[in-house]
Amino acid sequence: MILPTSQLQRFFYSHYFFGGLRQATGVLLPALVLSGLFGWHAAGFVAAVGAACVAILDQPGGPRRYGINGMFAALCLGSATTALTGLASSHLLAIWLLVPALCFGFSMLTVYGKHGGLLGFACLLIMTLTLRTPLTLADVLQHTLTSFLGGAFYLLYSAAAHRLMWHREEQQALSVALFATADYVAARARFYDIHLDLDDSYRNLIRRQALMTEAHQAARDMVLREQPRGTASHADRLRQGLLNLFVDMINLLDSMVATHTDYATLRRALPDSDILLFVRDAMIKLSANVAELALNVARNRRHRVRNSVKAELRALEFELQQLREGGMPQSDPELYALLVQVLRRLRNMARQVDRMADHSVNPFPPQANPLRANQSLNRFLTRQKWRAGLLTRNLNRQSAHFRYALRVAVAALLAMLVGAILAHTPLVSTIDPGMAGHGYWIVLTVLIIMKPGFALTRQRNGWRLMGTLIGCGLSLLLFSLVHNPYLFLLILVACSVLGYSLVQVNYTLSAVFNTLFVLLIFHFLAPGSNAVVGERLVDTVIGSILALTCSYILPSWERNTLDELARALRAANEAFLQAGLDHVHAARAARSADTADAMDPGEADVRWRLARKHVHIAFSNFAAAFYRMMDEPVSRQRHVPELNRLLIQNHTLASQIAAVIPNLALIDDEPDGIRQALAATQDALAGREASPPKVIETEGDYAALAYPLRQMIKAAQRIEENMKALEAPPAGTAAQARPAMTA
Repeated sequence: MILPTSQLQRFFYSHYFFGGLRQATGVLLPALVLSGLFGWHAAGFVAAVGAACVAILDQPGGPRRYGINGMFAALCLGSATTALTGLASSHLLAIWLLVPALCFGFSMLTVYGKHGGLLGFACLLIMTLTLRTPLTLADVLQHTLTSFLGGAFYLLYSAAAHRLMWHREEQQALSVALFATADYVAARARFYDIHLDLDDSYRNLIRRQALMTEAHQAARDMVLREQPRGTASHADRLRQGLLNLFVDMINLLDSMVATHTDYATLRRALPDSDILLFVRDAMIKLSANVAELALNVARNRRHRVRNSVKAELRALEFELQQLREGGMPQSDPELYALLVQVLRRLRNMARQVDRMADHSVNPFPPQANPLRANQSLNRFLTRQKWRAGLLTRNLNRQSAHFRYALRVAVAALLAMLVGAILAHTPLVSTIDPGMAGHGYWIVLTVLIIMKPGFALTRQRNGWRLMGTLIGCGLSLLLFSLVHNPYLFLLILVACSVLGYSLVQVNYTLSAVFNTLFVLLIFHFLAPGSNAVVGERLVDTVIGSILALTCSYILPSWERNTLDELARALRAANEAFLQAGLDHVHAARAARSADTADAMDPGEADVRWRLARKHVHIAFSNFAAAFYRMMDEPVSRQRHVPELNRLLIQNHTLASQIAAVIPNLALIDDEPDGIRQALAATQDALAGREASPPKVIETEGDYAALAYPLRQMIKAAQRIEENMKALEAPPAGTAAQARPAMTA
């Protein structure tokens, strides 16, 4: 169990809070200077909006070069959007044509992934906030220039902050990845607790693995982007220390992934043994050590904390000795070999964690060949290319991005229509004249809530509504209890920081603080009036209803993408196995000095690790889409049992490949049974008829290979069976909403 204090420490030392503080400071500074020092309240608001548009692209944990390029694109596109919207704002027909067109065009930028979606949203945000009031031609020039200067200030401010705090940012990104790794180790430990349900443990593990994969990629892009150059400079030593920790973390993950087994069989075979208990306790201790290390990295401390697992390892050795004396190596050699492998991997994990702790205290060991490391590690970085052809190819009804852009355009048009009706309704104008002036809040709510997937939109809808409701309630309480304007200003700044910080951590809380932030701004502009609180709540409810209703317009159901993701995952596992076999052949050739036709061992190792990274990413994409489908209406779900089995069998296959390849690389040649097992796995993955061996050798070191090879063959065959089942029409409606995770 993770204590709340630990969670708070994680947050306040993370790049989420640090990034939120940077964003809030950069957005509020122009407003505070222009408004507080010069009394230019309107100009301060416009400059803050321009800065906020650029700040959306300043996300924590991403590659620095992409962040700068994205902010510059937001500055240019945002300024152009401001000018266009301002010119059209005083012409009714022009604004009704321009807003849907901009909503469609900027929403299509989701074809370029996360950064494209953020860029599109930034431009839509500045478009919506420019709709507040009609502008004359002279006002448009001043408004656009002020917005541009606010955005330019934030770009320069952010670049300077990153330049000065680069080491701190990399530490925090690595810390988040280490925390995710600790959570993954703890999730693995649950399987050895016989009192916990295996299905729940599996679901928890898959979600933890998806989060860990994302955190590792963010850390990889930060740490590997600027690698040490082999010099004796202080900056180079800092980079080397972070690189060593990152490599240690990946090696620990290798040991963890290779520990997959048939936990149900293990529980049945050893129901009363203390072996499972000792394994669980050892992994929990290792998880705690990694979490403590992550916290020390985030706090920039070099305090070595060690929670030893020697007692558990010695207890496991004693239990295995008892089994050996009882004749298990002869009666059940595969189970005994499996338990020996578990012990060996625990020892390896303990050594990896100790090595990480040593590197956190003394992080500057020498590096053998920095030039070679630069060339190989650069291939693990995320590459992002913006091609115009990608956008034009998606301009058709079959494209999920086109459907999403069309939904956003229709929803924005309806939001404008509802806002216009409210503005011209006599009853509304009489009860609350301010309601007519805040109609753009409905458009803003629609743009914030709507996401490409139905499940994400519905989820965001609930979070937004709950956050707004709580924020409005807290604001009324705050306005009645506090009357000091300086205290209001302090709370406003705190709300801005927390609102930015919590967007990726807890969207509901982020919505709470953002609501408080907006209401405090209007409270400064119109003290003593609480009508704006009700307006905010009503507009949010209307926008939420419109967003959810428009989600049914040409919806993009997850079931339409899962087949392709399943094929990509199978292909990634097939490439993973082939890269592993190439690694084995290169290692054997290097030992025998027969390198005529063999790949360079270093190159083979890099390709093997790169293939493993691709498997993790493909698995996370498939798992995330599967769980999003499970959040959609039951009538829109299909092939749930088959997709569920594919999820499990691909996970099993990747884990067993990671377990087999290192052991294969240690032997000079494999016997016929093992060779046939590898060929059968490859045939099944390629869709060919597989011929599993009747017998797999279990003598000596081969015993450690027999069980994972059988699991590989079985998983590959089941993957092929379920892939074929996806081509058939689903039998009736979707299966149970909570499918069993054991296959």
